[in-house]
Amino acid sequence: MGSKIRKGDLVQIISGQSQERGGDRGKQGRVIEVLKESNRVVVEGLNIVTKHVRVGQSDRGTKQGGIEHREAPIHVSNVAVVDPATKKPTRVGFREEVVEKNGVTKTVRIRYAKKSGKDIPNEH
Repeated sequence: MGSKIRKGDLVQIISGQSQERGGDRGKQGRVIEVLKESNRVVVEGLNIVTKHVRVGQSDRGTKQGGIEHREAPIHVSNVAVVDPATKKPTRVGFREEVVEKNGVTKTVRIRYAKKSGKDIPNEH
C-alpha cells in the first residue's frame, strides 16, 4: 500500500495557530522524514521547537551543549500535499497504470492530486 505523504513531498500545514498568532498554519515545506508508526511527519523549517541539550561525551571528545532549534514531528492529519499545478493544498488519490519496461508489464500505483488530476512526482 502506498503512502499519501512521502519523504521529499511539498506539504502545507492546514491546522494549528495562524501565522498572525505565531503559528505555522499556511506555511509550506518539504518532508524530511516520515514516522510511520506514530503517523507523523517532520517538515523542513516548520514546527520549530527549542531543545536544551546537555554537555556530554560523544565518540570523539566532548559534545557541545546549549540551546538547539529543531523541527518537531507534526501529525499527518494536520498537513496536506501541495498540488504541483495550483500550488495549493489538495487531497491525494491513487490510480493504477500498466507500465511496460524491457518487455515486462507491471501494474503500478500512481499518486495524483484530486483537484487538478496532475500526477504527484516522487521526489526522493
